Amino acid sequence: MTHALAGIYAAALTPLGPDGNFDPDGMLRLLDFLAGRGCHGALILGTTGEGPSFSIHERTEILRVSREIRLTHPAFRLVAGVGTPSQGDTGALTRVAFDLGYDAALALPPYYFRNASPEGLYAWFAGILKWDVPEGGVFLGYHIPPVTGVPLPLDMLARLRDAFPTRFHGIKDSSADAAFAEAAGARFGSELLILNGTDRLLTQALGWGAQGAITALANLVSPDLRAVWDAHQSGKRNPAAQARLDAARAVSEKFPPAPSLLKFLLAEFFEFPHWPVKLPLLPLNDSVMKRARSAWQARGKMAQE
Repeated sequence: MTHALAGIYAAALTPLGPDGNFDPDGMLRLLDFLAGRGCHGALILGTTGEGPSFSIHERTEILRVSREIRLTHPAFRLVAGVGTPSQGDTGALTRVAFDLGYDAALALPPYYFRNASPEGLYAWFAGILKWDVPEGGVFLGYHIPPVTGVPLPLDMLARLRDAFPTRFHGIKDSSADAAFAEAAGARFGSELLILNGTDRLLTQALGWGAQGAITALANLVSPDLRAVWDAHQSGKRNPAAQARLDAARAVSEKFPPAPSLLKFLLAEFFEFPHWPVKLPLLPLNDSVMKRARSAWQARGKMAQE
């Protein structure tokens, strides 16, 4: 069975003005751009959107403004990044997201106490699902252990599914771990919504049971992500589009952090303002920008090799 939220999502950047404050007009322009380039929806305030760098008040305002994209694109889906190390703050943002009519909330695990027990991790998520997610609300876990240091074990996901079958719907898998992606697909099949977060694994992940993707590079290359996804819906593959995704991913991994690189490339190649990033991130320096520009322009040749 295909989940209602299956598809291609951009992990949207968060536009900022020269003063470092949120740029509402820039956000709606970006979401309109993404909607016109094959995205079914967007994740607001994920890792690429620098979510944890904003206050609860700022995040609430960004979620509120982003919802206005539905005035021009009513079917555009919105996923709210709500993760914080605090169960209370995460729960509060989860309630905000559903009150605003978001299609789903996506939560990082509590990423400060990395030695918390599996039982403690389960209880943390279970409390939010019980208290803060409405009946029928779509709540997703965010599996990104290279960043958080806290993986989401398959056994825990199964417990959450069994305890909250109408609220816990799945995960965004940004582990970049093919073995985990394959194991998750084999164990859960269509019982959980698995959205791939690693562009170069998209074709494989779809074959293993993922039902779409949420990636940072969708800010730039969503037509290729959509081409791979559309081919899969027809029982086919699109190796040319996947090769272009592989090449784009190779470039992005050479010039971290992703928000700084993607804001530069979006301005350089799509006529957006060169938005700042939120501290502690810094913009790319001139030397890195020059090399990143050249690498991005050369990625087409890389895809053909």
